[in-house]
Amino acid sequence: MSIRTIIVDDEKLAIQGLQLRLEPFTDIEVIETCANGREAIRAIKTQKPDLVFLDIQMPGFDGFSVVKGVMDVDPPLFVFVTAYQEHAIRAFEANAVNYLMKPVDEDKLADTVERVRQRLAEMRSAEEAEKLKDVLAEVSPDSLEAISEGEDPTGRYEKMINVKDRGQIFRVDVDTIEHIEAAGDYMCIYTGDNSLILRETMKDLERRLDPKNFQRVHRSTIVNLDQVRQVKPHTNGECFLVLDSGAEVKVSRSYRDVVARFVH
Repeated sequence: MSIRTIIVDDEKLAIQGLQLRLEPFTDIEVIETCANGREAIRAIKTQKPDLVFLDIQMPGFDGFSVVKGVMDVDPPLFVFVTAYQEHAIRAFEANAVNYLMKPVDEDKLADTVERVRQRLAEMRSAEEAEKLKDVLAEVSPDSLEAISEGEDPTGRYEKMINVKDRGQIFRVDVDTIEHIEAAGDYMCIYTGDNSLILRETMKDLERRLDPKNFQRVHRSTIVNLDQVRQVKPHTNGECFLVLDSGAEVKVSRSYRDVVARFVH
């Protein structure tokens, strides 16, 4: 299956160079190129690509503004491409698949394309599983119920997570985790008195944690609901969760249903 791709850069030569480097990847289909952020937002909303290679420093709408501008639709995967190293942290905070420096290194590009393939395969597998459940629920409810009864929800989720950080391996009791924040392919795990970095995607980590306790409250944040002690309303339908440590985590409008369980 092809990976429908848009390239965004205000330099025409940069677009042409990246297109040439992408040619060996036969599953990458460049469906459009854009010269600025406004064009990119319009193209992403109309074309609905799987992947966007996005320059950060552009006049008017920069790359981060483009990401914000498409959050009202199902966003594609983003790979930031830029000449400025100082943007790396913000790129990972925006949950980019990767961050490539200009001129693009061929080996790093190959690694990035492989990461994109893995992410898309995970997303498509999850979608297919949900579609299958919907079909079973419609044509054979008894079969779906039998499948659900056959699952062991208590044994499926992790009680301890091994985290290799700073040359050491830490065993973290999941009940002590307050919240988790995504930074690209890394997860920042926060407990009451410590923070650790785990190299893993958010979707993979979500599958390992019991959803009764761990819920996404933002596209890049998971919270342990047992650690929530207060809900503070904010503007535009958003709010903050105050955790046992005193830390505050913002809940975006898309995840307001998570907060509803605290209101009786």
